[in-house]
Parts: sequence; C-alpha cells; structure tokens
Amino acid sequence: MAALVALAAVLLVPPLLSSGDSDSAGLRGLRVLVPNSPGGGYDITARTAVKAIEDSGLSSGVEVFNLPGAGGTVGLGRLVNERGNDMLIMSMGLGVVGSVYTNKSPSSLADTTPIAKLIEEPDIVVVAKDSPYTDLAGLIAAWKADPGAVPVGGGSSPGGPDHLAPMLMAKAVGLAPKDVNYVPFDGGGELLASVLGGKVAFGVSGIGEYRDQIQAGELRVLAVTSGKRIPGVDAPTLQESGVDVDFTNWRGIVAPPGITDTARDRLVKLLTDLHASGAWQGALERNSWTDAFQTGPDFGRFLAAENARVADVLKELGLA
Repeated sequence: MAALVALAAVLLVPPLLSSGDSDSAGLRGLRVLVPNSPGGGYDITARTAVKAIEDSGLSSGVEVFNLPGAGGTVGLGRLVNERGNDMLIMSMGLGVVGSVYTNKSPSSLADTTPIAKLIEEPDIVVVAKDSPYTDLAGLIAAWKADPGAVPVGGGSSPGGPDHLAPMLMAKAVGLAPKDVNYVPFDGGGELLASVLGGKVAFGVSGIGEYRDQIQAGELRVLAVTSGKRIPGVDAPTLQESGVDVDFTNWRGIVAPPGITDTARDRLVKLLTDLHASGAWQGALERNSWTDAFQTGPDFGRFLAAENARVADVLKELGLA
C-alpha cells in the first residue's frame, strides 16, 4: 500500500522543471552575482529585480550574492569561469565595460552570453546638506581654481560611469582630466558615507542609490547628468547649468559563456516576463529608472557598440 501511495504521488504531482524546460518557473535556485558591494547600483538593480520576480510568481528561491573587486572585473572573471552554468547570471552595466580596460582584465563582456538590458539611469552631482556648495556654479568655480583641493568621489573604478561623468564634466569646463582628484569607491553605497562625512567635496552616482537620503534632506543634488530633468528631483541638468555634458548609465544581465540556446531562451523569457510585470513597472517609477529593455542578440550588439564607445572616450581623455 505504501508503495502504491508513493507511486500515485509521483504520477499526480508534476516534477520540478529541469534545465531543459523553456518555462522560466523552472529557474528555481537561480543565483545572481553582483560584482560590487551591497548598496551599489548593480546590487540595488539585482535585488529589486529578484523581488519583483518573486512577488510576481515568476520564480522562487533566487539568491543574490556579492563578489566585489576591481570595478566588477573580479565578478566578471568568476562568471566567465562558470562556463555552461545556466543557473548563474550577473548584474552589470557600463561600469564593467570601462573597468575591463582600466583593470586590464583577461575576461571581457564579449566572453559572456548577453541576456537583457534592463534600465538606463542618469547620474547625479551630489553634496552633503551642510556643504558650502549650494549650486553647480559655485562648485565648478572652486573646482577650476584648485582641482586637487576639490576631490570628487564616484561609485565606479576608473573607466566606470561615475568616473567618466566627472571627467567629461572636467573637460567641458576646461579642466584637464589628469588634474581631477577622483576618489573611487566600490559602488554608491560605499561612496555615501564619504559624501555625508565631507571626505569628498562632491559625489557622482546613480539617483536610485541616494533617493532616500535626498528625500530626507541629508543630500543636496546640484545637477543631473542626463539631457532631461528627473521628475521629483529639484535640480537642473548639466546642460542647463552651462556644462555641455549629456550622460546616462545603463544596467543589464549577462550569463556565463557556453550555455545552451534553450537555457539562454529560458533566461530571456524570465526577464521578458519580469519586464511585463506590474511589480517591475512600479520599481521603474519609484527609482526614476528609464525602461531600456533589450534582449539577446540586440543586447549583444549594444554591448559591442558600448565597448567601442567607451574605448574611444577613455583614449580621448588620455585614460587608455
């Protein structure tokens, strides 16, 4: 009788989907590698996406873990070494593209399997509430007068978006990039304490990482780097402030090399279903993220174009 009951249970209860199934619900146990510290942009994006996936019932048991170092290239190397592992993906973005060059990484994004671009996000120029700089004009004047005495912190290693943005700002106002006193941090979370504590004169990072502190009045936004203002943020664009820079960061998901087409399609389907969910659409609005969804080969072509663009910018700035 016990054997018959056990057999009936097997026949009546559908098995968990295997790695060969196309249904994204079969991705229970998926792991998301974040290649920077907790509180950074990749981390916030990954954890927000996973929460929306689970709240929408698209999958369960998804684990997010951090492996920071060398501007994201430590995590990139780990991902590339996990060849064929279709239960691992990595949150990444423009910062990793630049870090591959500046850290002379043996692995590049060309070695990964592109899955999806998720969002675009402008950077912000931000100071502590008690900073002597109350507008961008005052900050720029002090910066030009003595760039070494006005350190700028960013949540990126050299070559990342929080580094490229102030370097482009410097060039636009007549400062040589080599004269900029840039202090790198491993993500916006680590940068925050130095901005609040006055260890850097100003910071450059993503709006989503600092929204709570801005709303609480702990931080003052002097400008946003995008061509348009950010709804709900009382700050002009750089261009409105006389600094001819229009700069936007982006973030997405890649998988290890060597996974099957079926496995890649399952991951693309999961993120496509995420993109269509109300939970994710609400997260876009709350974080002031621009929807920039793009999958598979289209995302791969975008990565190749970004790689070439960043290489050109770094060479132009004398940084590569």
